[in-house]
Amino acid sequence: MMVALTGTPGCGKSTVAGILRERGRIVVQQNDTVDPYRLEDDPGRDTVVIDEELWAEEFVPFEGIIEGHLTHLLPADLVVILRCRPDVLAGRLRGRGYAPEKVSENAEAEALDVILVETLEIHPESRVCEIDTTEMAPEETAGVIEAFIRGESPNPCTHVDWSAYLGITTWE
Repeated sequence: MMVALTGTPGCGKSTVAGILRERGRIVVQQNDTVDPYRLEDDPGRDTVVIDEELWAEEFVPFEGIIEGHLTHLLPADLVVILRCRPDVLAGRLRGRGYAPEKVSENAEAEALDVILVETLEIHPESRVCEIDTTEMAPEETAGVIEAFIRGESPNPCTHVDWSAYLGITTWE
């Protein structure tokens, strides 16, 4: 079974993936799989553009967890979306040194449920677990993910709603 661990940058994917790896799970990072699909660097947005469709089409599923902000596009058996309240997310990204434009882009994407919407266009809701990490310890988040993988979460999609944060023009 392949599990996609996804979410907006800053929601805790890498931290939680590290904990899951320490607990004996096989974890692969998205960035270790995308080089052949690089189209260009976008220095204005501080990102790399890849051919997402070709990457997803040619991706060979494996037993384990694939972690990254685009992994919901892959043919995963289960998808875990980490979420974070947009104002808290913005603070995390500023702490990482993200440019103000990048902070706004990511906080707005989180408020608009961009990853959730994209996920539900591909995967049935019954195979999607949405976890609000805003105030949850990474170890607890990892435990929720493991319970979901074991099938112990009958309705894991929590329907996080950040719509109150729409229309904010600055995340400072």
